[in-house]
Amino acid sequence: MDKQKKLNKQGIINNSTIDPNKILPMRYMWARKHYKDGVANNWTPEEVSMQHDIEQWKSTKVLTDAERRLILWNLGFFSTAESLTANNLVLCVYKHVTNPECRQYVLRQAYEEAVHTDTFIYCCDSLGLNPDEMYNMYETVPTIREKDAFVVDLTKSILDPNFKTDTVENIQKFLHDLVGFYVIMEGIFFYAGFAMMLALKRQNKMVGIGEQFEYIMRDESIHLAFGCDLINVIKAENPEAWTPKFQAELVELIKHSVVLEEKYALDACPKGMLGINADQFTTYVKYIADRRLERIDLPKQYGVHNPFPWMSQATDLSKEKNFFETRVTEYQTAGSLEWE
Repeated sequence: MDKQKKLNKQGIINNSTIDPNKILPMRYMWARKHYKDGVANNWTPEEVSMQHDIEQWKSTKVLTDAERRLILWNLGFFSTAESLTANNLVLCVYKHVTNPECRQYVLRQAYEEAVHTDTFIYCCDSLGLNPDEMYNMYETVPTIREKDAFVVDLTKSILDPNFKTDTVENIQKFLHDLVGFYVIMEGIFFYAGFAMMLALKRQNKMVGIGEQFEYIMRDESIHLAFGCDLINVIKAENPEAWTPKFQAELVELIKHSVVLEEKYALDACPKGMLGINADQFTTYVKYIADRRLERIDLPKQYGVHNPFPWMSQATDLSKEKNFFETRVTEYQTAGSLEWE
């Protein structure tokens, strides 16, 4: 089949028979489920007290210089990465996936990305950090710059205002960028940072930031699940795009992202701390990558065991009190989510 051949299918993309303004009847109930799960996990950063974090940050006896550096690097990476994620959602995914229930979830996810961005504003303001330093780390720290540049490059094609998913080649480009956005950015690049911050929390250090990272990780697990479901439906409805050659290209793309995340982990935690070392972070990244590959029906590449089994336990939250201790937020779907 000529890869430039025009496609005319009634699926999740290229479906001119569906009015995106009419959400009923629904066709893809998994999208609705992810939306409801996101609503059930609703939270805001101000619900978490930062008082102890502020005291520890001001103290000269609690945190080592290496730990302070690690905290700054993770706040610096995530502060711009969340904005990058939101921009991709609004400018790319929403435009090309016109199915109404999927769009409803994308809007929910965009709201959550705004909450995540607000979280880093809240953390930076609470600790009195220099905003110019924090928000320019994607330019001043080489391993952060490499990761951000890698993801930005992945979405160049679909950011073209004339781009359409109406050929096999363009469907492959769209899938390629969805893998870069959901599987790599949200499913791999975030996870070494999650592990570092939750390892700190396990030692009763910067617990407020750690709790917020737990909540972000809960949200990201649903984002990842939606993205993988979206990818799997597109490739199932367009099997001519899911060629062995294209699959091999995606595997290499993910393997390259693992190299970048390993470099970041080694750079952020060069000598080890918190009872764990940089090699364990890189092993965790490989373990996570294998899980992501399997989720979109691609072969595992590393075959390593999870060095941090506590990562699942750290995010299995049933309830949390806000900082006034006046209400309890129930998190209704913890048992149904996969954190790794």
